[in-house]
Amino acid sequence: MMLTVLNVAYPLARVGPGAVGGAEQILARIDRALVEHGATSVVVSCAGSSCAGVLCATPAASGVLDDAACACAQRAHAETIARILDEYPVDVVHMHGVDFPAYLPAPGVPVLATLHVAPRSYPPAVFEPARAATHLNCVSRSQRTACPASAAIVATIENGVDPRPVLPHNRQRAYAMALGRICPEKGFHIAIDAARRAGIRMLLAGRVFPYPGHEHYFTTAILPRLGTSCAFIGPVSGDEKSHLLAGARCVVISSLVAETSSLVAMEALACGTPVIAFPYGALPEIVDHGVTGLLVRDEREMADAIIAAGTLDRQACRTAAAERFSAARMTREYLQLYETLTMRGSVDEAREVA
Repeated sequence: MMLTVLNVAYPLARVGPGAVGGAEQILARIDRALVEHGATSVVVSCAGSSCAGVLCATPAASGVLDDAACACAQRAHAETIARILDEYPVDVVHMHGVDFPAYLPAPGVPVLATLHVAPRSYPPAVFEPARAATHLNCVSRSQRTACPASAAIVATIENGVDPRPVLPHNRQRAYAMALGRICPEKGFHIAIDAARRAGIRMLLAGRVFPYPGHEHYFTTAILPRLGTSCAFIGPVSGDEKSHLLAGARCVVISSLVAETSSLVAMEALACGTPVIAFPYGALPEIVDHGVTGLLVRDEREMADAIIAAGTLDRQACRTAAAERFSAARMTREYLQLYETLTMRGSVDEAREVA
């Protein structure tokens, strides 16, 4: 069955090389898989994005990303989605933004919304959709457990990453690394302090988006900590990211909230690099304590774990990533779910996938 799938990104985030958000990276991988399998992939994302399929870009927000900017972007998304549904024989619309209820299409075509963030980030009505043929997907067991009971949840498809080649590296493993969106809930200031306590240099990579809270966090909590023991290197992607991950002693995930998944952890393991993390959300599902990383409770334990990371088997990390966190497995499950949702009796059959 040759599908036509419309993937819809969060209106304020670009899709393509250099994308920081996990949802945008997952959307891009699904888009490539659709094209590779001969399906028609249409992507709605803001200007500046790129994709393997057909890109229908909406205007990119400029300046501060406040409520007004978000509302304007949502209206543009809604208009673009309606136009695409008139022009293309879309089989499934796949939503990825946390604000997807603001631009749900009119009743008709099946909609699948992947919940990329914590269930509490969505309005309660999401779990009891009034629109027919609106389905939800979780990205981890812990996230699904945290969701209210809902007949709309038809699957749990865990995220995945592409394999990484074995790269040359600095055997001294002279630095630890942390990366992601620079915002308060990621707790990067703790990772920096733990690395300093351990006597290991920290490289912090990521993007500071122009949200007031993010910029304030960077200015007050990150900038004062930079210096000889910690360098902020901005956003990284592609081969540069893989080389940095492969050369790190460990990757430190200091999130202060329950992560629904962690592409950072999966990418680190794919590069053969152990992960040090707080045991919140899905991270205990990803990090095999004492084998592919260490789960810690506070800054002091994190510092000790950064030192101990050098004793962990890096091949065990790569093996775990290949066996458990494959992008090929993830996209195969999404393509199977798309086909199920387009069939008569789709809801009952889709639940069999869950």
